[in-house]
Amino acid sequence: MGKIIIEARVNELATRLGNPHVPFLPREIIADAKRCFDAGASVFHYHGRKEDGAPDHTSEFYLETNAGIRAQSDILIHPTLGYVANDADARERFAAVEAMMLSPDTAPDFAPMDCGSVNVDWWNPVTGSYDTTDLIYKNSTATLLYFAERIDQFGLKPYLVSWNVSFTRQIEQFLKMGVLRGPAYICFCMTDEIIFAGHPGTQAGLDAHTAFLPKDFETVWTVVNYKGDLFQLTEKIIRQGGHISIGLGDYAYMDGAQHMTNAQVIDRIVAQARSLGREPATVTETRDILQMGKQK
Repeated sequence: MGKIIIEARVNELATRLGNPHVPFLPREIIADAKRCFDAGASVFHYHGRKEDGAPDHTSEFYLETNAGIRAQSDILIHPTLGYVANDADARERFAAVEAMMLSPDTAPDFAPMDCGSVNVDWWNPVTGSYDTTDLIYKNSTATLLYFAERIDQFGLKPYLVSWNVSFTRQIEQFLKMGVLRGPAYICFCMTDEIIFAGHPGTQAGLDAHTAFLPKDFETVWTVVNYKGDLFQLTEKIIRQGGHISIGLGDYAYMDGAQHMTNAQVIDRIVAQARSLGREPATVTETRDILQMGKQK
């Protein structure tokens, strides 16, 4: 089997109540990027956060953080467009990426496209009811077409997130239209415990995703479990030739009674992949696998 792309997803909107090692501020994220790179990750995904953990989607946050990451390693940078914390129009949601692209010192390598819309309300297992009832992650076809055009204009790699089969079918139509080109890099987003917008993080949930991969186009797929333990699926993913996106942003990983750091999570994935015959892909190898061209 080929090399495995390992992506560190270090903070998302996770609090430190579950794991105190979740990085918030630029200096913390920059330090985590180097540790994850040294552990074997070739892709690094993060969200802008304030000191109290609130979302920070200002261009300044990303410019400072990207520059710091670039100064210490060549890990591939995958920023966010803000998820539900940035509920604006397409141009405003993409504005931070536009600002990042003004300098090679701050330019990312990917830009995300969550290829559909979905309810992302938070379930409370204690009360047996929802804590929120109106969180909609809205990505209209028009919005996605705008993102695709701008991503292509800048020479970035689209990071295509599929929360369920309908998202993957939308990706296939974009490939047919020529809006996207292969190899399409698709992230299957499983969800567990408190969010039910994606497929469950089970073998059946993953099989349902992979069954609908576009048959007539080249694809590369990775898997994340948002709010669930991806280690329940990592052996299957590795054996099936998939790639892994994992970190404290998605789940408060523990090693016995100890909270793990993002780098320790990456260490564990690297060890498991090697035990199953797959080496972690370097940055150069990741670029080759995904056929990533030079930025414009």
